[in-house]
Amino acid sequence: MRNVFWFLTLAAIAATVALFAGDNQGTVTLFWPPYRIDLSLNLVLLALLLAFVVLYAAMRGVSVLLSLPHEARRWRIRHQERVLQQGLLDAMLHLTAGRFIRARKAAENVVAQTESLVRSERAPAQSNRLVAMAHLLAAEGAHALRDRSGRDEHAQRALELTQSGRRDEQEVREGVQLRLARWAADDRDMQAALLRLDELPQGVARRTLALRLRMKVARLAGQTRLALETARLLAKHRAFSDAASRGIVRGLATELVRTTHDPAQLHKAWDQLDEAERRLPEVALQAGERMLALHGDFTLVQQWLLPVWEQLVRPASVLAPELRLRLVLLLERGFSQTPGQPDAGWLARIEAAQMGNPREPLLQYLAGIACVHLGLWGKAQQLLRQSLTQLSDPQLRRRAWSALARLAEQREDGAAALEAWRQAAQD
Repeated sequence: MRNVFWFLTLAAIAATVALFAGDNQGTVTLFWPPYRIDLSLNLVLLALLLAFVVLYAAMRGVSVLLSLPHEARRWRIRHQERVLQQGLLDAMLHLTAGRFIRARKAAENVVAQTESLVRSERAPAQSNRLVAMAHLLAAEGAHALRDRSGRDEHAQRALELTQSGRRDEQEVREGVQLRLARWAADDRDMQAALLRLDELPQGVARRTLALRLRMKVARLAGQTRLALETARLLAKHRAFSDAASRGIVRGLATELVRTTHDPAQLHKAWDQLDEAERRLPEVALQAGERMLALHGDFTLVQQWLLPVWEQLVRPASVLAPELRLRLVLLLERGFSQTPGQPDAGWLARIEAAQMGNPREPLLQYLAGIACVHLGLWGKAQQLLRQSLTQLSDPQLRRRAWSALARLAEQREDGAAALEAWRQAAQD
């Protein structure tokens, strides 16, 4: 369609020119004493047009001739840029393919060529960023070759070349700083890696890559609290799936309470946890077990275990069997270590749970243990024997038989005590 319009336009122009020139009787007279020259107007117009075309072509030719040195310089610069870019591409390809020596040599060749162009004042634009990237690739190759001195030298040169604060150079600088932190972590120098991460600008330090590295370094350095805080940020940024985030946070929170050394430190670590983390069964059970191992306050443990207990007695409980077992053993251990009778509130909870679900062996066992501590030996014996018919865990069966043996000894029933001890030994 476009060609049709062009043909129509040319036809219209040709028709207009034919109409104007065909009947044009005009003349142009030139007087050059003693001569007189009469020329056709059409001829004069054609001559002027030809003169304009010739003059324009001559001016363009002169302009092109004068611009040849400049064009040659531009071609050389473009050629040099293509050579340098090809060198960087080769370095990255060799690095990706695991040819670290070739990658390092290719990057160092780019550095040498660019520095030569800088000395001859023919350096391409963005030469600082280009050389910094070449230094970074060379440092990456040196790191893979375990050449720490060469790696640090190239990294330092890259940092020096990106000190201007320009946006494009700042991005290269941030990349070098992240690489330095990662290299320190690879060298198992966790303190140096944390220092490198602390040197990052605030915006860079909150990027997912930096947060992942910080969490890994903090865990390896034994700084569980810092790792937990970083994991929370990663979960907030959705760096992991929901299930993975819960698993990581749960593991770090558990490790945080497990590595405490006294009740005060454990209480402080517990206060540093979020409400959602405190309600995690694994975390609460680990905190309770650690508190009892440190001979701390069992009353505080009971408060921590209340959300887990609510999950246990819930009709459609999804609490894992191993967590149910840990909760029962932890409460039994706490009742044994606490002088006097167990807490009345917890006794009421245990009794209500056992009455509400009389066929649950774990609740029967726990209620029997509570009755033992209350001195209700007859009821304790009844509940423990009922639980033995359904208990499948060998440890709980041994503990139930042992409790029955001690009750028989208190009744001075030697035969029953001997039989109970024999059953405990068999389980």
